[in-house]
This record gives sequence, structure tokens and C-alpha cells, in this order.
Amino acid sequence: MQCQSAFTGLSLFQDCQQLYQFLDFCQRKSIEDEQSKIASVFLEIDAIDPLAVLDQWSKPHQLHFYFENREQEWAIAAIDAAMSFEVSGSHRFLAVQQFVQTCFNQLIASSTSNFPGAVPRFFCSFAFFDQAAQDAEHTEITPAFAPATAFLPQWQVMRWRDRSAILANFLIHPQSNLEDVTQAIWHQAQAISATPSHPFNFSHPMLDLLNRSEALKRWQIIDTFPFSTAVASALLDIQQQHFHKLVLAHAIDVVSGLPFQIGRSLHNLRQRYPDCHVFSTGNGRGQSFIGASPERLLSIQNQLLTTDALAGSAPRGKTTHEDRQFARQLMSSDKEQREHRVVVDFITERLAALGLVPQRAIAPVLLPLSNIQHLHTPIQAAFPTDRHPLEILAALHPTPAVAGMPRIAACQQIQRYEQFERSLYAAPLGWVDAQGNAEFIVGIRSALLQGNRARLYAGAGIVAGSEPEREFAEVRLKLQALLQALI
Repeated sequence: MQCQSAFTGLSLFQDCQQLYQFLDFCQRKSIEDEQSKIASVFLEIDAIDPLAVLDQWSKPHQLHFYFENREQEWAIAAIDAAMSFEVSGSHRFLAVQQFVQTCFNQLIASSTSNFPGAVPRFFCSFAFFDQAAQDAEHTEITPAFAPATAFLPQWQVMRWRDRSAILANFLIHPQSNLEDVTQAIWHQAQAISATPSHPFNFSHPMLDLLNRSEALKRWQIIDTFPFSTAVASALLDIQQQHFHKLVLAHAIDVVSGLPFQIGRSLHNLRQRYPDCHVFSTGNGRGQSFIGASPERLLSIQNQLLTTDALAGSAPRGKTTHEDRQFARQLMSSDKEQREHRVVVDFITERLAALGLVPQRAIAPVLLPLSNIQHLHTPIQAAFPTDRHPLEILAALHPTPAVAGMPRIAACQQIQRYEQFERSLYAAPLGWVDAQGNAEFIVGIRSALLQGNRARLYAGAGIVAGSEPEREFAEVRLKLQALLQALI
């Protein structure tokens, strides 16, 4: 077997022979147990940028997932699927949980590394509703994401601070040709490890700038429905006590003279919003859902659960004085505080109903982002080993921060008022591993991309005292920030 190593960093497998021997062990276990096995191969490499890997190696027909928090100095790119699953219906979270557990029972991991998070992960996306809209609009960019998708990537590329690693997951059958699999893993891993770190710097920047400037002249921006009118109607229903709060989303469709570049857009987002979770997930049908979310729905690390109550917002000021003034108005606003308390109470009650003991601060704090500031209450609880993260996810989604209260009535009103399909907007996106750890965010501040078309989403919480024009101004602010990142 002829293989030359191009790895200059620490590698578990020093040559192809060791890799072959591990795959041979997996195949023997496959024959013994009379079922396929998933071989998970760990390689630590010199530091690379997972976004560069995604940009160079991901293909439109493949599933992908990208996750980064620049402030916390980590990033993950998941490309193509070793195993995948799609499902719809009210039991979708349980169905995904069972699929993930079944796959983990087939997995044999090579790694005993101390690299943080060096474990195989299933990447999951859940649409806002558990069924695709039957009468969904059929436009040039109709969403094509399943109500629930989970996949184990064939290639999982990770960066944590100044360290990088690759996890390759391959299905091994009793009949698998191990020499072919060994060569495929080895050569692709070497190619990935050699990915240039700066693919977003173009060789002819002036020409590129001129081309994009010309393309911008041909942009079209189309409102999907009259948002202010919908807010006014929702306020009438709230006054009649049909429900207490409703989160209405607005969407605009954008047609560009050039195709949107996912790598460039994500690079812009991570530079503009280093304190947010920058994400992208691709459905393998030519669509990607990307964004920069400030809202963590669920994080479980070492049996500690953390979630965020994030509701109530105000703009950032152009000066320090104006910024502080907006912050004081937000902290003292009865309307914004009531909206925030609804979310805090919902989360703590849901966690308590599952037998957890949530802990939180008495009052919210400010969470300032680059273009907006929110009321923020972190909530924590010890997480028992006999619970699964997806159980908690099913209980929390959707929170009043993205739906309203009462939750069932609010979701019905969303479908009545919004004249587009939410798809993954305001829904859980993230990963879960075999050790009970998980990280899920809420897919807000987001856009659906397909070729030269994009649908941008933003929402606002409507409660008694809301003003239609002020809420419209809030969503326009969010949409404008997202649009600037796509250019």
C-alpha cells in the first residue's frame, strides 16, 4: 500500500497501515455482529480555518453544517453525510433521538485524544413547524428543508483556539474494500489539511469590487406581505384577550445580479458578529440557511445545562450618550420587561416540569450586539444522565421569544398572519454527541440562499402596548444588518 504522509501536525495514524488495521478491526466487528459499523477516524492537523474547508470542499448536492463562535474561539464544518435521516410529525424529536442512538451503537471511534470536542457529532436542524405547509407558496426560493434532519458527517473539521482536527466517519460493511476506503480517507484528509486559510481574499479585488457594484444596481428587494398591517391586526386580537403575545416574522426576497457566495457571507457575519453563533446548514438540494444568532436555546456540557431567555430589544446609539439612553429606556420599559418575563417564566416552568431545578438571576442584564441590544437572562440546571438533550429541546421549542403565549394559540396565529413558510427560521439548529453534550441555537437573524436569490427573515414580539411602526422599524434594522453581510 503506497501512501505518503503530508500531515505535519500530531496524527493518531502515522501511516496508512495503521489506518488500514483500524478499518480491518471495524470490518471484523461488522462480520461478528452481522451489521454495518461506522468507523470514526481522528486526525489532529496543523491549524486551518473550517470555513475555508467548507467553502472549498462542500458541494450543493451534499448536506453540510457550519457552526462558529469567534469570541469563544471555536468553529466546526461538517461536510457530506455518512448517515442521514429526515422525518416530520409531532414525534420528530423522539424519532431523531432514536435514530442518533441507533447510529451511535454502530460507531467505533479511534480517538482517545485530549482535543476538546474530539467526538463524532450528529448535526440537526428542525423546522419551526413539524409539518411542511400544505399550501406553501411556490416561488423561486420555496424552502426545501425537512421538518427534521439529522446527519453524521463524513468529514467533521474542527478548530479550537490554535488547534485543528479532522474526524472522518465511514460506513464499513462486511464486503467493504478496505484498501479503497483507506486510500479515500487518507488522500481526502491530506487535501483538507492543505486547504488555504484565506480563500476570501480575491486575486483581483478591484475587479471583483467593480463586478459586485454593477450587480448591486440590479438588485430587487420584494416584501412578502404588509408587516405593519399584520401587527395592527394582531394587537386587536391581543386586546380581545385571544392571546398575550405574538411573535410576527417578516421576510423579504432579494434577487441579485450575481450568485450569493456562502463562504463570503459567513465570513462577513463572523467579522460583524463575533459574539453570535454564525451558522449555515445545507439541505443537499442547492439551498443553504445561514445567519448569526445571539440566542442559545440549549447548551449541555459536562452535565450542566444552560439556556438563554432573550426577549426585549432596543437599537444601539450612534454615540455613547445615545447608546446609554437607549439602554436605560430598555431596562425601564414595562412593555419590554413584561415580554422578557414571559420567556423566563416559560423556560423555568418547562425545565421544572421535566424534573430539573433551574437557577437564574433575579433581573435581566443587557446583551449589547453590534446593531441591537437585548434583555438577557441566562438559566442553568444540573442535567441528569438519564435524560437526552433532544427531550429538552422538544419541550422548549418554540419559546415565547419566537412564537408567543399561549404557545399553541400563538402558533396558529403565526400561520394565519404570515404569508410565507418559516421553514428553519426561529427553529433549533445544532449538534448532539454520544456523551450527552449538545449545542443548539435559535435560527434567527437568518437568510435562505439559493443561487442569486435570498429570503431574509427577522421578527418582533407583539404585546399590549406595541406600536406597529416601531415594530416594523425593529425588523427593518435586523434585515438591514443581514443584507449588508450578504453583499
